[in-house]
Amino acid sequence: MRLTSIITVNFNQPLVTIAFLESVRGNTKPDEVEIILVDNGSNEDYQQEFENTYPGLIYIRSEKNLGFAGGNNLGIHAAKGDFLLLLNNDTEITPNLIDVLSTELENDKEIGLISPLILYYDQPEIIQYAGFTEMNYITCRNRGIGSMDTNKGQYDKISRETGFCHGAAMMCRREDLLSVGLMEEQFFLYYEELDWCEKFKRAGKKIWFTGHTQIFHKESMSVGKESMIKTYFMTRNRMLYIRRNTNWFNTLIFSFYYIGIACPKQIILYLKKGRKDLVKWVFSGINWNLTHSKNSKELGFKI
Repeated sequence: MRLTSIITVNFNQPLVTIAFLESVRGNTKPDEVEIILVDNGSNEDYQQEFENTYPGLIYIRSEKNLGFAGGNNLGIHAAKGDFLLLLNNDTEITPNLIDVLSTELENDKEIGLISPLILYYDQPEIIQYAGFTEMNYITCRNRGIGSMDTNKGQYDKISRETGFCHGAAMMCRREDLLSVGLMEEQFFLYYEELDWCEKFKRAGKKIWFTGHTQIFHKESMSVGKESMIKTYFMTRNRMLYIRRNTNWFNTLIFSFYYIGIACPKQIILYLKKGRKDLVKWVFSGINWNLTHSKNSKELGFKI
């Protein structure tokens, strides 16, 4: 029997995390999984409540918020499983999730990362993710396959290579991480899973989607709410992703497009919405890339 390590990260969402643990407990076999919960610098420590919900839970607390990548990396270091399944704490799983994902990996050694079909929890008939198209590296844009479509079972029998996995649910083999490495913590928030997919691709591995199983994601369909943190990291990390994953010439072309066209367009949109407060964070995100090397270890968000 092969062990699967399920890794999730909590940041100030105890009730959401408890619901996640209840979902895992009700849809997995205790002897086939270990659950690793990383508390990522939350204001309060709910260790006892989490352990009461899932007996045998492996609980790790970081005193500061290490971001999505840093929190998951802490869990990966503690994992003992042959397979590692990274799940957002705002997801609920289905009974066959572990079996389907691990079987896909066992049947094709070329698959490096795999994600399932993702449906919205509040509107389970609507698809959030059924794969991604490849990236346009000049604009740093791609498209979600099936996104916002009604689920009519059109992906239930599909298992195929895709552009990128989805950060809400990704499984890989422990052994592949010896050559691929962990997620890059400098991203902190946004684009880290895309960068990780690129690392798997460079190691000769396929990025895979399967519709044979699914999860439900509690992320709102209107998640596009703007904030200082989102504006800063989306601006900063879109550019960082290109710098890390393309050559200098592509980076140069992208930079002209991004700084000269995409960012001014975004600033105009913010001004039209009356969100003048967000404009400075577009400039801050660009400036970070102009003053830091692509291997900079600086993390976090400073106001």
